[in-house]
Order: sequence, then C-alpha cells, then structure tokens
Amino acid sequence: MKWKANASRTIWIIGASSGIGLALSEQLLKQGHKVAMSARRTGKLGELAGEYPDQECVAPCDVTDRESVQKAVQRVQKCFGHVDTLIFNAGICEYIDDGDVKASVVEKVINTNFVGLANVIEAAKPLLKAHSGVQIAAVSSSAAFLPLPRAEAYGASKAAVSYFMHTLRLAMQKKGISVNVICPGFVKTPLTDQNDFDMPCLISAEEAAEQIIAGLQRDKREIHFPHRFTRFLKLLSALPLGLQQRLTGSLVKA
Repeated sequence: MKWKANASRTIWIIGASSGIGLALSEQLLKQGHKVAMSARRTGKLGELAGEYPDQECVAPCDVTDRESVQKAVQRVQKCFGHVDTLIFNAGICEYIDDGDVKASVVEKVINTNFVGLANVIEAAKPLLKAHSGVQIAAVSSSAAFLPLPRAEAYGASKAAVSYFMHTLRLAMQKKGISVNVICPGFVKTPLTDQNDFDMPCLISAEEAAEQIIAGLQRDKREIHFPHRFTRFLKLLSALPLGLQQRLTGSLVKA
C-alpha cells in the first residue's frame, strides 16, 4: 500500500547503526516519522535518538540470536505498539578467494543475511498484524541478479533473501501486507569501504536512502538502484550463461 501524503508512519529499521540503515533513520526522523532503530551496537543510535526524543526507540538486536530478536520486538511494542513498515537491513559480507570455500564463512553470512531475516519476521508478527497497510521490506543486493566473482556466500545469501521475499509476497498480499525487495548496487558504507576492487557507479548512503524511501512510498515490489548499474546487471543476467560468465568474470577483479 502506498504511503498516505503527509501521514506519519511507524517504521522499524534493523541494521540501523551505520551506512544505509543510519541514513534511512536520519531521513525518516527528519520527515516526522516514528522510527525504531535496531543494531548490535547502538552507540550512534543513542546520539541520534537524543535529537528526536518523541519519535525514536532504540532496540538492541542481534538478528542471529532469536532471544535477542524477541527482546527487541518487545521493546518496539512497548514504545510504539505496532509497526507500519519493517525494514530489514542487517547484513555482513565475506568474500571467498580462489574458490577456497570455508563452510564456517558461508554459515556466518547465511545466518546473518538470510536466517536473521526469518528470525525477525517470525518474531515481529505481533507488531505487524494489528492493522492494514503494513510493509515488510528487506535489503537484498544487485549481487542477487547473477553470479559475481568471490561472492559465493554473499551473493547466495542475497539471492535467498530476494527469492524468500518475492515468494512471501504471494501469501502476504492476501492479508493486505506489502512485501518490498531492495537491491542496491555499490553504496559507500563501512561495509564496502573494506572492498579491495573498483566499485562501478558507487553512490552515497544518503542517496541510497532517498531511493529506498521513494520506492517504499510508492510501494514498489522491487527497488533497485542506481539504474545505470542495476539495469546493466539485469541485462547481463538475461544472456546465455557462458557469455554471461565470461563478462562477469572480469567485472570485479580480486
């Protein structure tokens, strides 16, 4: 459901301590929305909350720990009673070099990026069922569009997020709940600052937040950006696999 003009929403952002999540929190608070902010490390969130004491709620949360997630839900429920828009932005990235697969690395990435999403959605049911017009959004990645070098674990986790959310929509739309999938390209964040390769069409976290908010306001099923990059990846994904992988093999170099 599209956002009503000039109406305040109650929004819960999981993974709000830096990068896209922090930029989303700042912009949504400035627009007058009530925002619950969750992360494992909440120091920066406390500073931001002090600027908007009547609009915010800080709820510490480790998405890989179901007890922690449940406590965060209880905190948000105590603050606001319900949530109009849930945005799952928690995520980590670990690369696999030269095909040297380590199951522990894959498990860590999948548990945070994908299982963490399921943990949050399951626990958040009491916050989401009280009224209509609810949105559940998750930050996937343009890496989910096609296989990219070194992204065996990260790309697989984000592809799982996209598939899960697009499928969840089939059931949730019958209940009046919207499901939105967010697929950014390269965004300058503490996470991507660790990358040791060129990042085409890199944008700021603030630009990403603007794109996400605009997409959620229009209730777009898939929000991908920047278009000059994500449309290129979508085009590549439509090519025969052999040609596609010859091209993507040189797109991101170690």
